[in-house]
Amino acid sequence: MRKHVVVLTVCLSVSGACLTGCGNDRSAPDSMKTVAAAEQPLKKTAWVVDWQWKAGSEDLQGMTNGLTSVQMFAAYFDESDNLFFTEAFKKGLPKVQEISRKSSLVHVDLTIVNDQIRKDGSDIQKDPTIVTRLMATKESRTKHVDQIMEAVSTYQFHGVEIDYERIHEKDWNNVLAFIEELYQRLQEQDKTLRIVLEPRTPFESLSLPKGPVYVMMAYNLFGTQTGPGPKADRSFITELANRMKKVPGEKVIALSAGGFDWSESGDVTAVTEEQAAELAKSSLEMPRRDNASGSIHFQYVDEKNQKHTVWYADGTTLQTWANVISVEGFHNIALWRLGDLGRESVRFMNK
Repeated sequence: MRKHVVVLTVCLSVSGACLTGCGNDRSAPDSMKTVAAAEQPLKKTAWVVDWQWKAGSEDLQGMTNGLTSVQMFAAYFDESDNLFFTEAFKKGLPKVQEISRKSSLVHVDLTIVNDQIRKDGSDIQKDPTIVTRLMATKESRTKHVDQIMEAVSTYQFHGVEIDYERIHEKDWNNVLAFIEELYQRLQEQDKTLRIVLEPRTPFESLSLPKGPVYVMMAYNLFGTQTGPGPKADRSFITELANRMKKVPGEKVIALSAGGFDWSESGDVTAVTEEQAAELAKSSLEMPRRDNASGSIHFQYVDEKNQKHTVWYADGTTLQTWANVISVEGFHNIALWRLGDLGRESVRFMNK
């Protein structure tokens, strides 16, 4: 998960306008299989991030009936490979826990990510060398597990989620040993464990331990390293869901809210749903819904006369993606991330 990937949603219902090509995506002939899948309820979870905890908490308040857990993002690492919590995290966590306590169904988990926060305030995102050092020996793994268990106790988390990305191939055996040890330690205290998997994870060749819940990141098909396009489409999600069938135990498909703004100058910026909706007011033509992904796209020209292309998702997009997931036999989804979601998206997550 990328720290600066933002949020999604808005069918321009904000302005009451209809989108070109905005036909009923669910009318496609997916036969009775789609109908049967849609009848099965979805189990939903979502992330709240430390740098946007206020807006995330506001969204969370509107969807506690639909969530089973919320993942508090995140614990990082300092320059000594110790867990590091930002001041924003410490301020936001009590509010998220307060909201969750009002619903007996919503639990709060801790997400740990291999980002390093330096003393000068700079950071290194998804640093695989952190994982290499933490997993190097049985002693280093146990030390890391001990720190995690201490954090769980200190902050009273219901469970833990490990989001270590860009893992070196040579480290995987050690990572699997770490997962087993952490799972056992958490189980002893009736705590849960989720493991986030990137699309690039070679899990077909890995013997992933049974017990933890595994979460597939079904997004970033297009993003900061590509040209314009949707964060996901039907074929991309279907492919990842089929790959996940080889993973043991309970499985979750993670969807990403928000979108991106590509400038013809080469700059790419993450946009929230509200930002995208505001930009759409200056669209050169009526925004269109892409049939392959359910996402909305449009172009506009900024004050410097630079043309931009925007792709983003709304509540209809989320429902489209969820339908694909259900058809493939999965009924657990996670949303990256809460904060500045539109009403339809909040309603989707709350049902």
